[in-house]
Amino acid sequence: MWFICTLTTLISWGVADLFYKKGANEKEKYSHLKTSMMVGLVMGIHAIFMLLTTNMNYNFQNILIYLPVSFMYMLSMTIGYYGLRYLELSISSPIQNSSGAVAALLCLIFLNQTLDTVSAVAIILISVGIFMLGVFEKSKQDNEVDSKKYKIGFIAFLIPIFYCIIDALGTFFDAYYLDSIETTPLVQVTEGTLENVANTSYELTFLIGAILIFIFLRFIKKEKIEWKKQKEKGAAAIFETLGQFTYVYALEGNGMIASATISAYSIVSIILSRIFLKEKLSWKEYFVIALVMIGIILLGAVNL
Repeated sequence: MWFICTLTTLISWGVADLFYKKGANEKEKYSHLKTSMMVGLVMGIHAIFMLLTTNMNYNFQNILIYLPVSFMYMLSMTIGYYGLRYLELSISSPIQNSSGAVAALLCLIFLNQTLDTVSAVAIILISVGIFMLGVFEKSKQDNEVDSKKYKIGFIAFLIPIFYCIIDALGTFFDAYYLDSIETTPLVQVTEGTLENVANTSYELTFLIGAILIFIFLRFIKKEKIEWKKQKEKGAAAIFETLGQFTYVYALEGNGMIASATISAYSIVSIILSRIFLKEKLSWKEYFVIALVMIGIILLGAVNL
């Protein structure tokens, strides 16, 4: 069962990336906010379902207690949605998924953890890969001086890097909250409910965020929200939530294999973007992306 959940998470998050990109309309000013709104709505529905069908003895104070983690995740995702309006998914997804390298460095610096040789090599591969992708994007801009697409594209290239850093901060905080039942700030939790309580707190916070975004768009910006046109954003939200749900159960089996496998879901994103979005990159870009993915997989294998 754990392996089925692992594959489900891997495929779900890869498919979610595809729909995120398909729903990212660069001509639609608030496309990224609408995507976050849809994700929040779907996650909120799932959270309510969990509250009604499981006996986790949920204390709503945990929404505030877990807020620093939830906020980092929500902010990083919204920033990522904005960048997808201008940047190829094949480049954006591997960079965003490199947050594990940043999280490892944060643990090394602030938690006095040691760094093994394999992790060090993985971080170097990821760092060099991201730097080289930036060089290639800058080269595109220089070769297409009159191209607005590439001028915006290079600026957008920085967006997944911001995502990576902020998401890594969320992961770093998350490690503190979920490290031990004795030290977690969450209240009324047990060994069996800790992760579900944390995940439910995150999803309920995202639901609140979705409601606030709706109020902002509809009543402050007077933006008309055509729900029928949000199908791709809604599909992305469903696959995102499905992957998150099965992720916990995947780690309950062989955690090391599950973690290393899931960390490579960007490969699915790249394959789908090549098939369905017809994205074309140079062989140099694919080679560097492969280096980044190798680094991500190595980190997933040794840093559970």
